[in-house]
Amino acid sequence: MSHQEQVSQDLLSVEIHEHTAVLTMNNPPANTWTAQSLEALKHTVERLNDNKAVYALVLTGQGEKFFSAGADLNLFASGDKAVAVEMAHRFGVAFEALSAFRGVSIAAINGYAMGGGLEVALACDIRIAEQQAELALPEAKVGLLPCAGGTQNLTWLVGEGWAKRMILCGERVGAQQGLDIGLVEQVVPAGQSLEAAMAMAALVANQSPSSVTACKQLIQNCRVATHQHGLMRERELFVQLFDTDDQAEGVRAFLDKRPPQWKNQ
Repeated sequence: MSHQEQVSQDLLSVEIHEHTAVLTMNNPPANTWTAQSLEALKHTVERLNDNKAVYALVLTGQGEKFFSAGADLNLFASGDKAVAVEMAHRFGVAFEALSAFRGVSIAAINGYAMGGGLEVALACDIRIAEQQAELALPEAKVGLLPCAGGTQNLTWLVGEGWAKRMILCGERVGAQQGLDIGLVEQVVPAGQSLEAAMAMAALVANQSPSSVTACKQLIQNCRVATHQHGLMRERELFVQLFDTDDQAEGVRAFLDKRPPQWKNQ
């Protein structure tokens, strides 16, 4: 293992529990993103896409205070545009890979989720926040803007009004308020986000992974395509499921009154 690979693994640890991969951001004190950890996230998601035994992933932060504070602002202190180009690209590629993960991704938000820390949660399918968590996209306060999907994904989730309050006015949102506006899907007591996310991820194993992949594509298709296109694509993917082993197994298992044995193929 090269030194760079070891550094990347230290910054983003990966553990697999049954059908769920747990990714932990580990860059104290605030779990900030670096070029190495972003590259590690991209490659980790790619590897998990190839691992047919993994149906879900959970992303959380090491420690009790921070989920992630986003990018280290020291990277941009010089005003070097070349650095800005490189980091914007790395953030985009990594978080878009996470968004395109073929299974279900769940953010276990165990503390502050700021800037790129909130953007990586926005790239997940579901967000579970601890009651003390605070969520914000404060980039404009330092002369920047959210460039890792923040302006697009936040607006899609909460609507233009709240996106403007958070991005243009710099408003922080607490966990309960985040639940109220649709930014997070569940709020749990302090210290329980990982447990809650793992419990939700375990439910995914009851679903056909082939069906989950197709359904996720269709749901996210709503962001970019017309309603009519989505309806046509829905029928196409329904028929394509009949080329999978999972489809036949699911129906047989139901008729036989037994749990299905998924192959993810």
